[in-house]
Amino acid sequence: MKIPRVFLSYSHDSMEHKKWILDLATKLRTNGIDAIIDQWELKAGDDIPSFMENNLQSSDYILMICTEKYVEKANSGKGGVGYEKMIITSNLLQNINENKIIPIIRQKGTYKVPTFLKTKLYLNFSISSEFEFNYDELIRTIHQSPLFEKPEIGNNPFKEINDDKKNPNAAVKNLMQGAINLYEEDYDQFDSSDLSYILKISKIYSEMLIREAIQLGLLKGEPDGQIKLTEKGKFYAIENKLI
Repeated sequence: MKIPRVFLSYSHDSMEHKKWILDLATKLRTNGIDAIIDQWELKAGDDIPSFMENNLQSSDYILMICTEKYVEKANSGKGGVGYEKMIITSNLLQNINENKIIPIIRQKGTYKVPTFLKTKLYLNFSISSEFEFNYDELIRTIHQSPLFEKPEIGNNPFKEINDDKKNPNAAVKNLMQGAINLYEEDYDQFDSSDLSYILKISKIYSEMLIREAIQLGLLKGEPDGQIKLTEKGKFYAIENKLI
């Protein structure tokens, strides 16, 4: 699995703020995230614009730590005073996917972000007591592991099973759903007529589908007699989420 690379962009407001950034980046790294900050990467004599460009473009996400001073510098675009201005220059951003920019609010009573980020959802790290809650949401976003998974769309409850005659694969799947239901009710072996009854289809049609399922190795037995679920049929049920 690819380790996500995250670049932290911030302003050097104070020693306390730099320490907070350092602690955040360290915590991110302990949670499987390759956090990049200047405090680790830059030394005297290094080229700041090159450092910015390389990391902004190579990172999977960019965390913009929006203090009041950071927002002021980003909006004013003061040249030559620090690398904060570079993150909003069009020459740099035109090659960056803006969806990977995550604004992080760290302010006192305000919720300001740079003008070009106003449409984006932000995470508010301003309140110390809410740090862990917002941090959990942040690393879930970076790792693409949401707390709540979007459920899959189920079958139309008003669709008649007979409609699946036009789609043999769907018809066999419905047949296997019936077979799985019987198996889950501790019927290791059951009669073909049981399937036609619970699926509300004709005996002839159920025998035709059973024969097809036998050919596929999902069932074994006689289409007009006793049948059993095979190991392949059990794997089929798992793969197709019939259980």
